[in-house]
Amino acid sequence: MSIQILMPTLSPTMEEGKLAKWLVKEGDTVKSGDILAEIETDKATMEFEAVDEGRIGKILVPEGTEGVKVNKPIAVLLVEGESDGAADIPATMTLTKEVVAEVAKPKAVAQIMSTPAPIKAPAAAPAPAPAPKAAAPAPTGTRLFASPLARRIARQNGIDIAALTGSGPRGRIVKSDVESTKPGAVKLAAAADAQAAATTVSGIAPLPDARLFYKPEDYVEIPHDLMRKSIAKRLSSAAASIPHFYLTIDCNIDSLMATRARLNEASPNGEGAYKLSVTDFIVKAVALALQHVPEVNASWTDTAILRHKHADVGVAVALDFGLITPIVFHAEEKGLAVIANEVRSLAERARAKKLKPQEYEGGGFAISNLGMFGIKNFTAVINPPHAGILAVGAGEPRAVVVGGKVEIATVMTVTMSCDHRVIDGATGARFLQVFKQYIEEPAAMLL
Repeated sequence: MSIQILMPTLSPTMEEGKLAKWLVKEGDTVKSGDILAEIETDKATMEFEAVDEGRIGKILVPEGTEGVKVNKPIAVLLVEGESDGAADIPATMTLTKEVVAEVAKPKAVAQIMSTPAPIKAPAAAPAPAPAPKAAAPAPTGTRLFASPLARRIARQNGIDIAALTGSGPRGRIVKSDVESTKPGAVKLAAAADAQAAATTVSGIAPLPDARLFYKPEDYVEIPHDLMRKSIAKRLSSAAASIPHFYLTIDCNIDSLMATRARLNEASPNGEGAYKLSVTDFIVKAVALALQHVPEVNASWTDTAILRHKHADVGVAVALDFGLITPIVFHAEEKGLAVIANEVRSLAERARAKKLKPQEYEGGGFAISNLGMFGIKNFTAVINPPHAGILAVGAGEPRAVVVGGKVEIATVMTVTMSCDHRVIDGATGARFLQVFKQYIEEPAAMLL
């Protein structure tokens, strides 16, 4: 019996992926462990291995197809003795790039409609009637006749198709009726309906579709990729469900900068070479502070707080297409040189989308450093399951008071975002005090 090859679940959070590239073709013989395809998730591009032996009978999803749901058939594997006919499947199971692209569009903006669908007409004003008779009820169930192409063009151009008069048979709205209407002249009915429906369910009106406010010729539409969708979903959920509070502290990093310069000058050539950054010192200081204040090194669940035994510190890496936070595991046990080389390797593979899920999932705390961009201070959104994230600003010369005198020092401002379900104010303050001690006296990290 033929075997359906399903879209794999390559990480716990994966819901859909892009079939980036097929490495086999129909008719190829494969065995367990052979690489079948490259699958692009919201974080990385990963190889997909065969589990069973057989011959590729039919490829159902062409390479380059986005938005393929996990556990959906992507190919058919024929076992020994089966003919090509065994790979025949209903056409409805075969996904094309065009179908997936159409389905992936927001339903409030573009929706596949193969046949005219009944919609409710706007409620008519009640007919005048002498009191005490009630007004006549408004008619409902009116059917709108329009071709699928006309509907699609109308939605793409922000035109309320229900407001048009059709020139086709029986008043059917056709392509020319839509094209003769000025884009943006009528509000997008589907978006308004979706907003009204969402308001009814949640009681809170969502933000309106931005396309309602602009003419199509005044902007360029850039479709969301998987990473941008994932970032939007996770951080919107985090911002709404995690009670954030913020603590800010200034750190004098003159001693750190001097120590960094001396250590970098002492770096050997070739094997064992390293180049320390300020971020590397911050990772180490955070790891040690997490060990001193273990209440911060935790994650929230509905039934318990998970207190982590090791300091697994995520480091946010900016990508051209989004953001990812690879993790330095057991950072409290690693020296600065090891941390420096590991962070550099993780960042390089993150930008190439070559990270494995186990390298960026989990962890207990994160760091986001925008100091290299000249940002003085900022706040960051917690990335669950973490209970905190440290936003690091630029080190800059500032006037400070030392022994009653004003002096110039290099000061770095850091702001910690805390999950108040896990971290109390005093607990977060103690963590920052310990962190500050390590940053201002780097030699203490050796104790």
